[in-house]
Amino acid sequence: MDVLRGNAVSQHISVISSTSAQASAKLPQSKLSISHSSSLHGSSFFALQRIPFAQSTLLASSHFEPSSIKSTHSSVTCSASSPSSSTSSSSRKTPSAKTRRLILLRHAKSSWDDPSLIDHDRPLSSRGKHGAKSIAKKLARLGWTPSLILCSDATRTRETLDIMREAEDGFAEAEARFLGSFYSVAAMDGQTARHLHETVVRLAPEFADTVMCMGHNRGWEEAASEFAGEWVELKTANAALLESKRPHADWGTAFGDGWELVKVLKPDEK
Repeated sequence: MDVLRGNAVSQHISVISSTSAQASAKLPQSKLSISHSSSLHGSSFFALQRIPFAQSTLLASSHFEPSSIKSTHSSVTCSASSPSSSTSSSSRKTPSAKTRRLILLRHAKSSWDDPSLIDHDRPLSSRGKHGAKSIAKKLARLGWTPSLILCSDATRTRETLDIMREAEDGFAEAEARFLGSFYSVAAMDGQTARHLHETVVRLAPEFADTVMCMGHNRGWEEAASEFAGEWVELKTANAALLESKRPHADWGTAFGDGWELVKVLKPDEK
């Protein structure tokens, strides 16, 4: 019985080999792959499958043992996947939702010692330098290290950030961008919250789960209070820690859904 079945299989292979040769002549850019499977009753059948030439190999054998045919389904196949379709599929992958965290940090204490300086150019005082270092260490201990820092271009906010970067590596590794609008908008009644919203959504990448905005009063207090839904006081080097109410895939939806005030973090007194 096994001999008869072997002969039948050999005859099928001969027919398929002949058919494959004819098909290959007509399809110079592709090859034919032979796949076999057996039914639960042990009978064998073969199928021709057209697959790309560059990623396939013609499966053929001059010897085929009937005993290798099993009662359960088995197959030998060559499949070709398109790299371009795989890449495009991964590029369209929806970013995962995550809790978004927003830090609104007022600059550290500035100096008034030089009356010739305009407000924009005033540096930090010795007390301010201590406060900047202290708040950096406290944020780092809490795990509130930003991926992106958006900072006013005023001298006192730049110096606050410089000291924070020297104090903690996490702040030094974060991307920082300096914005003149963060200085000017803080003096405009009721404009800061909207400006922060629009700026963070425009500049923050989707992978960034924590963004720190550094600026001035009165705008920073107004924005923190509006986001939190309660009055928030921000003295120099104080940081309002805000967290999205639920995970979001992007910053736009996080702002649209609203924020919860985790706490107001304050530096140690000198």
